[in-house]
Amino acid sequence: MNTTAPDPVRLTIVSAGTGDPSATRLLADRISDRTCELAACHGQTAESTVIELRELAADISTALVSQLISPRLEDAIAALGAADGIIASTPVYKAGPSGLFTSFFHVLDDDLIIARPVVLAATAGTARHALVVDDQVRPMFAYLRALTIPTALFAAPEDWGDPALNKRIDRAAVEFVLLMESGFARKIRDASWESYQHEYGSAGGTETGIDLDTDLMRLAAGGSAQ
Repeated sequence: MNTTAPDPVRLTIVSAGTGDPSATRLLADRISDRTCELAACHGQTAESTVIELRELAADISTALVSQLISPRLEDAIAALGAADGIIASTPVYKAGPSGLFTSFFHVLDDDLIIARPVVLAATAGTARHALVVDDQVRPMFAYLRALTIPTALFAAPEDWGDPALNKRIDRAAVEFVLLMESGFARKIRDASWESYQHEYGSAGGTETGIDLDTDLMRLAAGGSAQ
């Protein structure tokens, strides 16, 4: 009889909150805690790794403009690559997700999180931003071909004391656990990983081939044409 315990479920939290503590991280932690509880009910243990993007702001900016990946950013990317599931949480600014949040995902290998289950979450100072998650964040993860769960989570100040938020977190956690249990992401990696492109950057790495020594590019950079 095989008594070997199953490997723990690996969760990676990506939080773009700028405060310490932040509402954005608080929402992600509540989702993670509920997910761990449900995984335990299914006979599994879960381990969480947290990526605080505010600590990587300079590294992300450098990667965007030069494609140089710092060791700290490499560690964050490795955590995403090893994750069985991802909780992605962002604040909303000016009717859109945090620029820090989107910039982080812009520097990833386009296929790094393919088929990976993802919970989408956002916080804002007003309920008027509630549709930002589905309208703007979900399409980005569709491009990355992650498997976003049906229930998106959003919290404005008045939601924190509302039992309805806990109900939505419960629903999202159930969907998340069941999707991770399916093993679909692992099967995709095992069966066809080499068939994907694995490119970094919004232009797939082609930006490094741009000829910067032209009159037009010197003007664009604030210089003068020769």
